[in-house]
Amino acid sequence: MLETILAFGEKLPGTSTDVKWEHHICLNVGDKMYLITTPDANPINASVKVSVEKFDDFLEKEGVRSAPYLGRYKWIEIDDINRFSVCEWESILIEAHQLIALKLSAKKKKRTWV
Repeated sequence: MLETILAFGEKLPGTSTDVKWEHHICLNVGDKMYLITTPDANPINASVKVSVEKFDDFLEKEGVRSAPYLGRYKWIEIDDINRFSVCEWESILIEAHQLIALKLSAKKKKRTWV
């Protein structure tokens, strides 16, 4: 499932993938993260940016909590990436990507999509 999630995210405009903190795979747009995964965890977990409107709804789902350190910015942590289907992950990633991309400076947006 992780490979599917990352492959979809990498197809979104301006997305890059990198490793942070030695073992977290991150999807970024304009050098700003929108997904953080921990592939070495069992089960694999992930943190992702969500909209203010959907934040509380996500917290009502089993296995989802406010992400440590990032929750105040409306990030959630999912304890097992398999809690969501591929279609749900695609929707989550599209929204997370858009939320972060919209906050990029005009210069960074231009550089990201050139």
